[in-house]
Amino acid sequence: MPLTFCIVDDDASARRMLQYIIEDSGLGEVVGMAEGGQEGVTLILSENPDIVLMDLLMPDLDGIETINSLQAQGCKSKFVMISQIENGDMVGRAYRSGIEFFIRKPINRFEVEAVLHKVNERYAINRYLDEIKSSLEKLEGLQFGAPPLPQAKRTVREILQPILMNMGMIGESGSRDLITIMELLSAREDAGSLPPLKDIYEMAAATYKEDARDIAKESKAIEQRLRRALAAGLSNLASIGLSDYGNPKFEHYAPLYFDFEDVRLKMKEIEQGKETAKIKVNIKKFLQVLYLELQEGMGR
Repeated sequence: MPLTFCIVDDDASARRMLQYIIEDSGLGEVVGMAEGGQEGVTLILSENPDIVLMDLLMPDLDGIETINSLQAQGCKSKFVMISQIENGDMVGRAYRSGIEFFIRKPINRFEVEAVLHKVNERYAINRYLDEIKSSLEKLEGLQFGAPPLPQAKRTVREILQPILMNMGMIGESGSRDLITIMELLSAREDAGSLPPLKDIYEMAAATYKEDARDIAKESKAIEQRLRRALAAGLSNLASIGLSDYGNPKFEHYAPLYFDFEDVRLKMKEIEQGKETAKIKVNIKKFLQVLYLELQEGMGR
């Protein structure tokens, strides 16, 4: 059975373009479209789609308010946010509201296809896991109340190393900083939004150095190591995308961890054989996504 989609966006041309991309690419069927948040809530509760494409800024309810309203009413759809907004705090709020991915305007077919293929893949995996869980619960019920076996919790390092390895970053010195940063963030009582980047660098630097001047110097060194590590990951994924645009690593990590425009620029550079220093990786976005994947891996 094909997946069902609803589109909520106050731009009629954006709605039509998204519908065309979804249906022309065989990603699923668009069962309804709305031009505002309030209309979207009514539509989605009525149609109960598998996936919702939601504009962030709309004249009545914004996308985050609309998603919160839907989830409060028991909606189980998966959400993909669409917007021109580059504000890191807004992006962070959107991810915390429960969205799966972010698609940036102006709409680009390649980015939409790459993101929705990944959403479809996650949806299928989650559905399969739910079926397995249901089967196991039935089996446990037949075992006369035998207590379940305890599951060993994975460490931050165990969760992050495969992710960094898949992006070709594990050999970079900045990968150690990423693991240190995530260990510190996951140990906080406030596990919600991330602190400012400056505070994050200083937290990590304080685990390496004690003197205040050394910490300030180490903070700058950490930022540079992170930039080099992320640049290596971006370059590796762009190379994979050039040789195989449908490669699962490229489809998952490129649009999730990096701004897709940066990925395309890096692919163009590699293709033309000229490297420049113009592409600046978005460290805040990378850390936000890595932190969310860590939380998911730790079952939080």
